[in-house]
Amino acid sequence: METYTELKNELLQLGQRLSDLFAKIRSIPGLHDHAFEGWEKNCQRIRDHLSEETLRVAVVGAIKSGKSTFVNSLFKGDHLKRGAGVVTSIVTKIRKGDALSANLCFKSWDEVNADMEPALVLFPSLDWREEEGRFDIRRDAERVALQQALDALGSDLLITNDTRNLNSVLLSSYLKGYDRVREMVSSETMGCQYDGDAFPKHRDFAGDDALAVYLRDIRLDIPSESIGSDIEIADCQGSDSPNPLHLAMIQDYLLSTHLIIYVISGRTGLRQADIRFLSVIRKMGIIGNILFVINFDFNEHESTDDLTALVEKIRAEISLIKPEPRIYTLSALFNLFRSQKEHLSRKDALRLGQWEAEHALSSLSDQETDRFQSYFRQKLASDRYSLLLKNHLERLGVIASGMGHRIRLHTDMLTRDDSETSEFINKIKYNQDKVNQISAMIKNTLDGVVRRMQQSLRGEIDSFFGSRTDGILGDTISFIRNYNVPYHTYEENLSTSGFANTLYLVFQEFRQATDTFMAETINPEIIRFARDTEGKLRERIGTAKGPYDVMISDALAEYDKVMETFGISPPEGMHYHAELPDVEQVKRSAGLTLPPAVASMHYSTQIKTEAVMRLGFYRVTRMFRRLFSKPVENDKEGEVLALKNGVARMKRETEKSLIFHFKDYRENIKFQYVFKLADALGEALYEILLDQFQGYATNLSQMAKQIGEKRTDTRETSEILSELAAVSSEISEGIRALGARLDS
Repeated sequence: METYTELKNELLQLGQRLSDLFAKIRSIPGLHDHAFEGWEKNCQRIRDHLSEETLRVAVVGAIKSGKSTFVNSLFKGDHLKRGAGVVTSIVTKIRKGDALSANLCFKSWDEVNADMEPALVLFPSLDWREEEGRFDIRRDAERVALQQALDALGSDLLITNDTRNLNSVLLSSYLKGYDRVREMVSSETMGCQYDGDAFPKHRDFAGDDALAVYLRDIRLDIPSESIGSDIEIADCQGSDSPNPLHLAMIQDYLLSTHLIIYVISGRTGLRQADIRFLSVIRKMGIIGNILFVINFDFNEHESTDDLTALVEKIRAEISLIKPEPRIYTLSALFNLFRSQKEHLSRKDALRLGQWEAEHALSSLSDQETDRFQSYFRQKLASDRYSLLLKNHLERLGVIASGMGHRIRLHTDMLTRDDSETSEFINKIKYNQDKVNQISAMIKNTLDGVVRRMQQSLRGEIDSFFGSRTDGILGDTISFIRNYNVPYHTYEENLSTSGFANTLYLVFQEFRQATDTFMAETINPEIIRFARDTEGKLRERIGTAKGPYDVMISDALAEYDKVMETFGISPPEGMHYHAELPDVEQVKRSAGLTLPPAVASMHYSTQIKTEAVMRLGFYRVTRMFRRLFSKPVENDKEGEVLALKNGVARMKRETEKSLIFHFKDYRENIKFQYVFKLADALGEALYEILLDQFQGYATNLSQMAKQIGEKRTDTRETSEILSELAAVSSEISEGIRALGARLDS
């Protein structure tokens, strides 16, 4: 089977030949006009789109499921850090390259500070900071004060639910790594590149929390014989990362992917975290693009029967979320070791030898690997990806057909006398004027259709986001108000750590729960709504297109009759059914992306700087002091009462911030995404329709004038036109042949 890359490269070559033909046409006086300019621009645009077209494959799964090992096995080398921690780079993108190269993209200082700020909300002790305003890690005094404050925290704040507290880990990692990266980070986004022998250094960053927190992105270029240059494979952060922001970042990447490979550990089977993440993917509406790899360990299974039983159990569990899942059972580490047999350590070579001796399991892994590779190649060479190529091919076919027709027209004019030429030009001009009128009318009516769509969608968007009592805003407010704080569990914290420390702990757990709710429930709903809205836009544009098809068909049929009157064959391939543009392609061309899911998590910015710190913490502290100046039944009763008041204020301020944030996010989606996408879809459809007109709206008067004034050597021009006609015919035939292969 021909790969997507092979088919795309052939299409690019045909586009290049068309562009070369335009250059030759410019040498003929009177032949090159605005129609050719339009075709030439569209031809270049198609080639640009094809060159930029990347098929994205996301490898996701729980932490320690073997994602990095699996990706390493695809590229047949130990390139990615295996067994990295939970604060590793969110998404590591890998593409085929001529040589090993690692490009590390660092966060800016503003991004670093913004990342730390949520963990500093209500940070214990009023006096640990001498500076006012926003925290800035670049200030020596701020770093020293924060480190001292962290050192002073009790174990109940450093360890929660039997694991290290996420906020303290984040803050400590930033402080620990500061001196090592300070020269690599700036006020702007900066990068660092490791090539050749220095390539492995990128793993030092991916495997060290103190360095990984400063990274925004990692891009690796790796030589490969099996992965095409237009395929990007991304190793994504674990789906059970304790940081909800990581899940939101994965969601942003998944939106741009064409295929999701979900890796499940054969040691643990399907975990609760897997089920939650798969449910999120289903809510996003992209569960149809997923396949599963069960990554088994030879040491965990006594026989293939044992492994098969596990696979069937996992299949039954997955089927509850994704009916009839496509599953492949293999050992990624076995494949990786065997691909670099000559370079293994003695210990790993012994392990490989033991595994190869287990013939049943190794044979199963080989068979499943072959089955996976076969489907992987097929998936990336067919389905909607071939449809993308076909849409580009059809447009190139229209351009080639129109160009060939124009060449024949000019060739025919060279053989006619002045009177015939004059009559011919008058007929063409009449048709040209009519086509121009139709073109202008289509443009105006399309603009009207787009405006009406935008007005209709305005109400749908407002309704989806809703108010305090309905829509996703209502759901979020309901979650906040119903969030239950088990105050009795914090009584010991109040006694041992004090009010400020306990209030900090409660707020961070509340924020963690809210962020998780946003990432697992709200963000998928927003993404699904956006995808549904894209579908509505395309459908409504399609409904509006019908009358234009009839109008264009009638105009072109009349033109064909004129051509037949003069004994000229009408253009072939121009009477094609103009397909609606692919939404993803239009979005890329217009530079449109859905506002990132991470943006929906930024509500806490307003809380931490304006609401909680000023209105919450200080007032609660004063209230706490006043409270204890009055007689109460016991200390704990007063402390718990103060804590309840603090939590109530936190909830109110969080609610206020979320209302403001959702309004801003709603308007951003409305005006910067949906409305602009409607404009872009309308413009894309108009360009496709215009491609057909370009071959008919031709102006031959300049050519006729030059022939009449004997400024054109008819014999020489005829020979050049004959050569161009032959080349044009070859290109058209190549386009038809490629189209037939895409259909097969």
